[in-house]
Parts: sequence; structure tokens; C-alpha cells
Amino acid sequence: MGAGAVVGIDIGGSGIKGAPVDLSDGTLTRERVRRPTPSPSTPEAVAAILIEVLEEIDVDGGIGITLPSVIRQGIVETAANIDERWVGVDGHALFAGTTGRSVGLLNDADAAGVAEMRYGAGRGEDGVVVLLTLGTGIGSAVFVDGDLVPNTELGHLHLHGGDAEHWAADSARDRHDLSWPEYARRVQDYLELLEQLLWPDLLILGGGVSKHAEKFLPDIRIRTRVVPATLLNGAGIVGAALFAPAD
Repeated sequence: MGAGAVVGIDIGGSGIKGAPVDLSDGTLTRERVRRPTPSPSTPEAVAAILIEVLEEIDVDGGIGITLPSVIRQGIVETAANIDERWVGVDGHALFAGTTGRSVGLLNDADAAGVAEMRYGAGRGEDGVVVLLTLGTGIGSAVFVDGDLVPNTELGHLHLHGGDAEHWAADSARDRHDLSWPEYARRVQDYLELLEQLLWPDLLILGGGVSKHAEKFLPDIRIRTRVVPATLLNGAGIVGAALFAPAD
């Protein structure tokens, strides 16, 4: 593994992914381990898959874990893309008790944003920076001069009669069998809404669709600078590892 590798686990609506991370440069020290998110994705079912992932990674020490949820003092407050039985659960206590390890727990998009600001497309950027993860839903992380504003839920802004993520997430592209130009127009609608609300200096597009940025990003025309995430879909793992407690 490389000296000092720390485990990050990224729990999403479709997959549970993990790997050890070298925090000196934000690289994964081995290929990530992935399991499908169980259905239903109850706390107990997710915790059981987490154990499988950790056993395959086989690295000791504290772990950082993300959830697609608002997390306050370890309590899961929302569950937009996981089972609603998560709401009100002490996620920190659940994972610490299940694994017997020290745990750091945070929102998945916040983790991805912290990773991009430390190692990726946001490195050295001041002003207002917004990272968006376009995947099963839309996650968001907002930074002001490098400081995180935690638990923003900008994927749930109202757009075209419903949540913005139902219009512009990568899952919407799959669900409606959209061409890349059609998807670009949907993303542009969403980014224009964000621009009117926040006037960011930089928008970083991450999540599962980020590896296809060249297929839709050139068709987006807004005033704000828009760039793809450089850590791609691994940003959540890297950001989670940054919040792993030292044992």
C-alpha cells in the first residue's frame, strides 16, 4: 500500500466504492473496490456491504465515509437517493459500531469538493467555487475563498416543475435516452439557474458523467467558467479519506 495510506469509502445511490488514498498527493494506492448499493439501501444493508468492501481493501486504521445525505453532528438528516429509513439515524455511531474503527462521516458532494479543492480543478482558486456531482442525483459543494459551506443541497433547486436533479442529473440522461447535445441543454438550464443565485467564479462538474465531459461541456455557454473535475468519479473516495480520523 504506500506508507500512510488512508481508506476512503464513497456510498452513493448506485454503488459503494472504496480505496486507500495517499494523502500526500490524493492518489489511490490500489484499484478501487466497488459493490452495488443494495436495494433497499437500508442502514443495516449498506453497513453489511461496507464490511465486505473494507475486508477486500484490507487496510487498518480510521476510515472516512460519505453518504448522499445532509450530515449534522453525525446524524443523517436527508435521504434523497438512499432508503428513507436513514433519516434520523446516527450514521457515525452505526459505522463506528459496525466496523469497530474510528470513523469520519460527511456528505458525498462535500467530500468530492474538498478533494478537488485540495488536489484537483479547484486547487489555488479563490472566490466562490461550486462543485457539482452529476450522477444518480446532483450533489453540490460550495467554497468561499477555499472554505467549505457544508451540506448545500443545490440539486434540489426548483427547475422545470420539479427538483433540478430530475432534469439534469446523469440518471436523467439515461432515463430519457438523451443525446449528448440534448443533455448539454439540460445542464445549461441548471447552470444558468445556479449562476443567477450564486454568481460563482468557477463551476466544477464532477460525478459519474465527468468522464464524458468532452461530449457535452463544449456545448454549454454561460458567463461563469466551467471545467470538468480532474479527479473524476474518484473524488468522493479521496475526500472521504481526508476526513478519516487518525487512530
